[in-house]
Amino acid sequence: MKKFSQAIIIKKLGIRNWKYVYELMNKFTKERKKNTLDEIWMVEHYPVFTLGQTKNFNNSLSIDYINNIPVFPSNRGGKITYHGPGQQLIYFLINLRNQKINFKEFLFFIQEFIINILKKFFIDAYIDYIHPGIYYNLKKIASVGLRIEKGCSLHGFSLNVNMSLYPFKYIFPCGNKKIQMTQMIDINKNITFQQVQIEIIKQFHNMCNIYKVLSV
Repeated sequence: MKKFSQAIIIKKLGIRNWKYVYELMNKFTKERKKNTLDEIWMVEHYPVFTLGQTKNFNNSLSIDYINNIPVFPSNRGGKITYHGPGQQLIYFLINLRNQKINFKEFLFFIQEFIINILKKFFIDAYIDYIHPGIYYNLKKIASVGLRIEKGCSLHGFSLNVNMSLYPFKYIFPCGNKKIQMTQMIDINKNITFQQVQIEIIKQFHNMCNIYKVLSV
């Protein structure tokens, strides 16, 4: 697997409001310079539905709430999804040109990264190329949604660790009514959220030139 060559800052943001992080991510991308260090953000969100730019009957922009959970449009790819506490999100703010990696290689990196994390917890996941995402036993465990602006990436992936999956029942995840969701804790009862975070950072150390890890 291709590795990142330039230095990267890892930021652990804890649990944050989605809209705040979304605006911060777009501001970072808009204002970054050619020599700005890349960043990877680890974050959880309070309950929220987000809409990608791929339109379908299940992501009307006129809807503000679904069962009291806010709905926001996003500039990422993909369709509608849910984020909530116990789900690990990783946002990649990466200058692909500086890292000398193209979009196809970058997407493959993310998919393999997720699969390798899951393997550490004895979860044998796989990529579904027809219904994009990472799956286990025909159920979706991780979603990928990206945007590229001037050669720089925004957004990333969400990994279901130990969360309430019930809000997914209010939508058709990724616009597909046949998709069922799962999470790590339902497959391996001994998993903790902290263990998953530790393993993610370990893997970043193996695959990236980490400048520093910050809790902010």
